[in-house]
Amino acid sequence: MLQAGIIPVTPFQQNCTVLYDADTKEGVVVDPGGDVDLILETIREHGLTITAIWLTHGHLDHAGGAKELKEKLSVDIIGPHEDDLPLLQRIETQAQAYNMPGLMQNVMPDRWLNDGDTVSLGTHVFEVYHCPGHAPGHVIYFHRAQKFAHLGDVLFRGSIGRTDLPGGNHQQLLDSIRDKVLPLGDDVGFICGHGPGSKIGDERRTNPYLRGL
Repeated sequence: MLQAGIIPVTPFQQNCTVLYDADTKEGVVVDPGGDVDLILETIREHGLTITAIWLTHGHLDHAGGAKELKEKLSVDIIGPHEDDLPLLQRIETQAQAYNMPGLMQNVMPDRWLNDGDTVSLGTHVFEVYHCPGHAPGHVIYFHRAQKFAHLGDVLFRGSIGRTDLPGGNHQQLLDSIRDKVLPLGDDVGFICGHGPGSKIGDERRTNPYLRGL
């Protein structure tokens, strides 16, 4: 079975997520936004072997620790979509703007992802969906067999991702949710980039931002 552990990192309290196979102890780290020593400590405590870093998008709170973690684990960084290259190239500048100089690094992925791609963690296959709106290159990861998704900052419990940041587009985000997220199924549970997770069906019924979709 696939397991997930959440490590809230940095003052942004971003949900860095460790996905791992309970039997093999192989795992991936999704969105290491910072506090790399804390992430490494958690990996060691659970005896995990990390095989890759997956990024949902290029904002500093999700990708700011990816380069450092890659160097310490000697693994590839996979994702997001190439449209987020400008964001990944401005992480250090953005960190200075948030009064966090030197704590986050620009990063270049080893592999970009496109809509319809798949990524694997051992025998666990995740489908990739390009879901722009919060960020131009945002992707989500869907494990169909276990009805589980990592939605990054596309959809939250009771809310949706911000669209007032550079590259954001409110209508585009709503279109991504309508066309890519909701069709995954009401019984799909998800982890998001901040705060508690939820189920897609619960958000379809109660999330005020989804009315009319």
